[in-house]
Amino acid sequence: MQHFEVVTAVAAPPDQVFAVCLDVEAHTRSMADSSERAVDGRTRGELSLGDTVTFQARHFGLTWRLKARITSYDRPRRFVDEQESGPFKRWRHAHHFEPDGDGGTIMRDVIDFASPLGPVGRIVDRILLSRYMPHLIRIRNAYLAGTFDVGGSR
Repeated sequence: MQHFEVVTAVAAPPDQVFAVCLDVEAHTRSMADSSERAVDGRTRGELSLGDTVTFQARHFGLTWRLKARITSYDRPRRFVDEQESGPFKRWRHAHHFEPDGDGGTIMRDVIDFASPLGPVGRIVDRILLSRYMPHLIRIRNAYLAGTFDVGGSR
């Protein structure tokens, strides 16, 4: 299984950052380069505990679908989404939000994933996805952080 963390500073309070990270439309806009869209479950608005959403996107020239459920929710500190069905053997994404002391937020994404297909999947994870997945999260976070101005409003 692969594990990585991405830390992002955001110029907005934790509650606002928490909300935008759960907003389905904000997520799909952040992943526009991969033509990501919500196709099932909650396809608009803010997700909450127990909600599912299925995203469809193109990566590596192929169309993929991933259905995720919000399995943990502690507003505005933390939430977790986990794959219920999709391309991974396992996908777990914990989102942590801490005040930075200056009115902003330190957002920490902790991701654990594994591809299917045993040894072949582990090779794909190590060689390809261990770089690609953190890159996608950084793109997403840069977009989401950019939705806030210096005053912390969206």
